Amino acid sequence: MSDNILEILPVNFRHEKLFLKNNGYNSWKRLKILSEVDIKRILSKHTLCTESRLKKIRAIAVFVDELDLKPDQAYLLLHSGISSVKALATQNPYDLGQKIGRLERNLNIKIKPNLNQLLLKEWIKKAEKLIRI
Repeated sequence: MSDNILEILPVNFRHEKLFLKNNGYNSWKRLKILSEVDIKRILSKHTLCTESRLKKIRAIAVFVDELDLKPDQAYLLLHSGISSVKALATQNPYDLGQKIGRLERNLNIKIKPNLNQLLLKEWIKKAEKLIRI
């Protein structure tokens, strides 16, 4: 796995990225299984890391590993207010598209590639299938 799997994260995640990289958290599979105990241990060892950022990284890892999303797509979902597979499963494509559009407008950016209703529907179906298992 690439050493820079966390490169999609902004600069304010630098402490978490550095700690995780230096401590062998170099795959999405490994990151997704970070437990609350692991997070507390990391916080006690590296006080510049924050609990909220570590939990965001874990959520992104779950989206990437379990739903086979690209890291930037997972980050987009997270910042659109979807923080778990269960939360994604409760969405409908139209509302999810609205949330992502609102994020684009608030940040004054255009997300590439453009996400369409079919892709959003696919993400939701994957999430629904996972929560039934």
